[in-house]
Amino acid sequence: MEQSTAVWFVIVLAIVTANLPFLIERPLLALPWAREGDARPSGARWLESLVFFLLLVALGYFIRPLIGTATFSGADPLSVLLFLGKLAGGLIAAVLLLSYTGWRLRGMAVRKPFFERLLEVLVFYALVGMLGFGFEMNIGNPFTQGWQFYAVSLSLFLVLAYPGFVYRYLMRHHAPARKGPAAKPARPSASSTSSHAASHGG
Repeated sequence: MEQSTAVWFVIVLAIVTANLPFLIERPLLALPWAREGDARPSGARWLESLVFFLLLVALGYFIRPLIGTATFSGADPLSVLLFLGKLAGGLIAAVLLLSYTGWRLRGMAVRKPFFERLLEVLVFYALVGMLGFGFEMNIGNPFTQGWQFYAVSLSLFLVLAYPGFVYRYLMRHHAPARKGPAAKPARPSASSTSSHAASHGG
């Protein structure tokens, strides 16, 4: 895979995923604390959250060798299809896993606090980072990174999330119009009509 193609793919994916937690109200993480309307015992919530994050870590751990060891040759259409299939499989697995909590809480009025949105941004940062390391391994020039790389890249990822933050917290959102028949003005009663006529001498 060409380096420029991989870089642009990671950049576009980073822009989308950095803003996604602020653009949608559906939760993306199975967190252990209670939500409004969720009457399950705390033990079940903690177990669900533990399994969810174990699967999330496993996905991030295996996506790097999955993409990094895939052969990609422009002259071989079969290798291109296999590479794209592995890439699509990893992305679909991430989408299905991150859609689980929203699916389970469907029909419930859920509002995400800022802290939960920030956790989702950090999870997307880790997943996109592992995919980027997979592309780096596939191209053939992996480098060992220090803490400075993670500090700078995380700061850039948070900067990419700023438009979504502005949309969610700094812009005014009008309440949706209520559906149903419009309220009709109340008709004056007979007593009020007669009193009004009497006051005007009629």
